[in-house]
Amino acid sequence: MSQGGEIDEIRLTSVGVDVGSSTSHLIFSELLLRRDEKSASRRFYVDERRILYESEIIDTPLIDPTTINVNELIEFFQGEYQKAGFNPEEINTGAVIVTGETAKKQNAAEIVSRLSNDAGKFVSATAGPNFESMLAAMGSGMTARSEETGKSVLSVDIGGGTSNMAISRGGEVVSTACISVGGRLLAVEDSKIWRIDVPARKVMKHLGMTYEVGDTIPEEDVKKIADTFAEVLREVISGPTTTELAKELMMTSDLDFGIQVDEIAFSGGVAELIYNHGSKYRDIGHYLADSINQLRGKYIAPVVEPENKIRATVIGAGAYSLTISGSTSFSDDHIPFPLRNIPVIKVDVDRERLSMEHVEQEIRKSFERFDITEGTESVALYFKDPVRAAYKRLKLFAQALASALPKSIANDIPIVLVFERDIGNSVGNVIRRESEIKKNLLAIDELILSEGDWIDIGDPLVNGQVFPVTVKSLVFNKD
Repeated sequence: MSQGGEIDEIRLTSVGVDVGSSTSHLIFSELLLRRDEKSASRRFYVDERRILYESEIIDTPLIDPTTINVNELIEFFQGEYQKAGFNPEEINTGAVIVTGETAKKQNAAEIVSRLSNDAGKFVSATAGPNFESMLAAMGSGMTARSEETGKSVLSVDIGGGTSNMAISRGGEVVSTACISVGGRLLAVEDSKIWRIDVPARKVMKHLGMTYEVGDTIPEEDVKKIADTFAEVLREVISGPTTTELAKELMMTSDLDFGIQVDEIAFSGGVAELIYNHGSKYRDIGHYLADSINQLRGKYIAPVVEPENKIRATVIGAGAYSLTISGSTSFSDDHIPFPLRNIPVIKVDVDRERLSMEHVEQEIRKSFERFDITEGTESVALYFKDPVRAAYKRLKLFAQALASALPKSIANDIPIVLVFERDIGNSVGNVIRRESEIKKNLLAIDELILSEGDWIDIGDPLVNGQVFPVTVKSLVFNKD
């Protein structure tokens, strides 16, 4: 239904791709967007998410221990597109999540680039551990459970290379963390080691072991390594971290232990083994699962089983990676959508101190804080509430922006403005009329971001007024 010819709902097809340390797979989802009748601008929100197709799960193909076979991955994903009955052109949005130890491979960035270009119109390409933790919590169903039950749930997604933790409360993720604990950090088949990742070497050093790839290792020592990983994970879950080994393996800060945890749920490939649903792989996953189960009585809360386990992250990527801008945005035909990997730079303009000098100074300070030279790349200048919606003040703000961005204007670099309030269209129109910025302008609104975020912005919807946006953290850790 619509009011006065206005579109009230949109259906989008989304794809989530997870390239993990042990396995890779994808999922197609349908997202239903509806207008929020309570919003002054009647913005859209994601109202329903429905899984359309789940791919086969394959071992992540490697050329050697430090290089992923991108061509084989592309071939697999393209084949799954055909099985699902989708063409890349039919995909509206999506996320490529390069997770865990895979993000440390030397061609991790190439994976994202190739998958984004060859396998569909993806909005997001990311490997940030906090972002992955959030997606796993949502995809496992634990974030929804926290709203349904009124309990705080700590979800622990254990994959091949990392354990991603998130506390959900009242239907929202309120704290995240990640540690290098996973089932394929050490890979053993027929008592012979065929893979050792850096975190496993740290654990072996802690235990006084000196094994190398190709060595035969007694099962007793494999169990000791798995027990140590499990104990470190228990320490992090109970937190804060105190031992040197746990601190060494942490990829983020600790969880917020000021939040009471009522339940713990495990997801990821190792969780299939924890809950006795999976089969053994050529790694220490089943040993790690056994060790975790032996520690159940020492956790800070009872353990429950989630709806989705090994597919948690990819479900989260396909169904929860998208947010929608407000309905009062502004853009022109010169913007080359989709825009990818745009750093968010907060600009602290105080509307009570609005002046040419103040706006220019705050924009200059923001570029300097990120060591970015104005006019060399596109950034998202993020404003909370910089100007009142009065024409005189909007004109001053517009002219100050143009004055602060001369090289961006001269170099035809897209100028991306993001506002928390629903003033994007007003600001954009006044900028066009009253300043030197005549093209390559995008002003989107009703988004809440943080400095240090990165965003991707998809093709506009609803006559160019609404934009699919993914807020992410783009981290390819080389340590």
